[in-house]
Amino acid sequence: MSEAESGNPRGAMAEGTLISHLLELRDRLIRAVICLVLVFIPCAYYSNRLFTLLAHPLMEKLPKGTSMVSTNLIAPFMTPIKLAALVALFISMPYILYQVWAFIAPGLYKHERRFAIPLLFSSVVLFYCGAAFAYYFVFPVMFTFFAATTPAGVQLMPDMTQFLDFVSVLIFSFGAAFEIPVATVLLVATGLVKISMLQNNRGYVLIGISIIAAALTPPDAVSMILMAAPMYLLYELGIIFCRVLLKDKLAEQAREEKEESETASS
Repeated sequence: MSEAESGNPRGAMAEGTLISHLLELRDRLIRAVICLVLVFIPCAYYSNRLFTLLAHPLMEKLPKGTSMVSTNLIAPFMTPIKLAALVALFISMPYILYQVWAFIAPGLYKHERRFAIPLLFSSVVLFYCGAAFAYYFVFPVMFTFFAATTPAGVQLMPDMTQFLDFVSVLIFSFGAAFEIPVATVLLVATGLVKISMLQNNRGYVLIGISIIAAALTPPDAVSMILMAAPMYLLYELGIIFCRVLLKDKLAEQAREEKEESETASS
């Protein structure tokens, strides 16, 4: 017999709280899915135009008389629909994140909510900035490089499905890379990393960023530099954010380190 059945009010309260949380989670998920579907419908209607817009940086760099190809019978239909789903997710992300925030916010302290709101807002803005940087700056340079290095006798005619997979990975990779300042602030705020460690290990960070950029981008130096340089600048920006947003915490850490050094010296 459960505590609720035996008349234990504490068990009944815990069970009721759990059920209410599950119901709220269900409602939040339903709202997020409805938003995603509502955004997907117009995106699906204009899916061909969206694909044309996405492919514009590449089409400008292709030799005259060439175009993309489709090696699959259903790809001309399914590829734009897949793009429409990705765009719908991309557009709906702020609302989805809001639903996540609305679910977890009641369990946070007041000072934690004040700290989390700017981080949530900045993470969304930085992700969109990363995606825009990839589309407007990286793609033109990268496609120009690929078109210029095509060997004689080879006609550059990319497959539309492979193109979508390729650029989707790059867009989301750049969007994620632009989250570095937020990740840096969270690591310092939670105490997992000290800001002195971030400052003293810049060389190792630069090597790690170069490896990540080489793994996520095509195998050419231009694309790697276009990703690695902003990532490192964003790492430095994250350190600046830490100094501004976590001033009190950093001062407390400095006092603790000073006391530890004085104790060790004595």
